[in-house]
Amino acid sequence: MDWNFVFSAVNVLALIAWVALIALPRWPALLSALTYLGVGLLCLIYAICLIGVLSGFIPAGEGGADFTTIEGVRSIFSSDVGVTIGWTHYLAFDLFVGLWIARDADAKFFSRIVQAPILLATFLAGPLGLLIWLIVREPYARSSGRLR
Repeated sequence: MDWNFVFSAVNVLALIAWVALIALPRWPALLSALTYLGVGLLCLIYAICLIGVLSGFIPAGEGGADFTTIEGVRSIFSSDVGVTIGWTHYLAFDLFVGLWIARDADAKFFSRIVQAPILLATFLAGPLGLLIWLIVREPYARSSGRLR
């Protein structure tokens, strides 16, 4: 399998989804497409690759898949398939979190200008963007009675 192609494809898919999430109007159809065609497709690619490696159908390189030690995880990420699976995992979860942030921010009437840098931070450094959103939303949501 050409792991460079798969890696590039998931990157392009995620980039398109993030640009749409940040820049386009949030119509229900767009949010559904981002959820199912963005997150869902990334999850499907991840699942197929992971199941292929765990079943032995796709060679994982030396050492196989060992998540119980730091050396085992390092070994997984030392192969192209391991990096591709790991990166796809990050892309899927970060996009899912970005969708949640966008929906939550819209429900709390945060402007898109405030949302954009938070979503960009989530795209570039997932947990950091989520942390920023959790810090920003809490005082506003409590003071406005919009905490849900």
